[in-house]
Amino acid sequence: MSLKAMIVRIKGNSLDDGPGIRSVVFFKGCPLSCIWCHNPECISTLQELHYDPEKCIGCDSCIELCPEKAISITNPFFVDRSSCSVCMKCASVCPAAALTPLGTWLEPRAIVDDVLRDKPFFDNSGGGVTLSGGEPALHLDYSGRLLSILKENNIHTLVETCGHFDLTLFREHLLPFIDTIYIDLKLIDPEEHRRYCGLTNELILENIVKLHELSRKEKFEILPRVPLVPGITATTNNLTSIARFLQKFGITKIELLPYNPLWGEKLYCTGRPDPYSSKHLLRQWMPREDLNKYHRLFADYGFHQY
Repeated sequence: MSLKAMIVRIKGNSLDDGPGIRSVVFFKGCPLSCIWCHNPECISTLQELHYDPEKCIGCDSCIELCPEKAISITNPFFVDRSSCSVCMKCASVCPAAALTPLGTWLEPRAIVDDVLRDKPFFDNSGGGVTLSGGEPALHLDYSGRLLSILKENNIHTLVETCGHFDLTLFREHLLPFIDTIYIDLKLIDPEEHRRYCGLTNELILENIVKLHELSRKEKFEILPRVPLVPGITATTNNLTSIARFLQKFGITKIELLPYNPLWGEKLYCTGRPDPYSSKHLLRQWMPREDLNKYHRLFADYGFHQY
């Protein structure tokens, strides 16, 4: 039986997901449920229906065809997700592609064939392919096979991970084919992590330390990344605790990720209500002076920042 995983999209020409020009493969499904997730459409492991109101031309073809009568112009989300069976009949007749499947089952070879078209850009820029999501480590056999084929084609590989995985299985299936790991470190306090991300962080912290130790002996790099979420991760207490934790284990490299509030716009397209008003802190861009302050904090601890 062939390996398949549900892929949300393959994004080419990326400059934000690793060195050089990259293609990014977004997996569907994540063990965490961070309330600020920049890819909320990737959290669920299930295929979903995506609705883009800007593309809709009002032809009503989907309304007439829907067997559950789940589509209505009077519905604030256009689609009643509690009634929708995700049969995708509406998407099949939508002439403007306003309704589309969110998540497609793909074999590893199909992804490789897609990204190989950009190999000249990878080679000339020092780029490659990044597995992201969602969480690539949810699909160990699949991700391992995909990474191994990429390495057979001399493509630089990078995995972006939340860090919540079984390290023994990760080492067996993925690590032999990885050049670089970007691993998130959001919150030090385990209960705060549970509150905002759905699970505690003990496994994540343990994996960061063990992967750092392994990177000293094996041929891969690891870079902890801290998303700066206003009022949650971006507090002096949390960031100081992160700096001290990493410093204790000899980790001196880090990347601070500036906060982007535009993820809220993605919620509507999958029928998820936005819990925050336009004036809420999580709907605001982070002031430059705050970003500079947090960079200085890590600089004072001697960190090399990307």
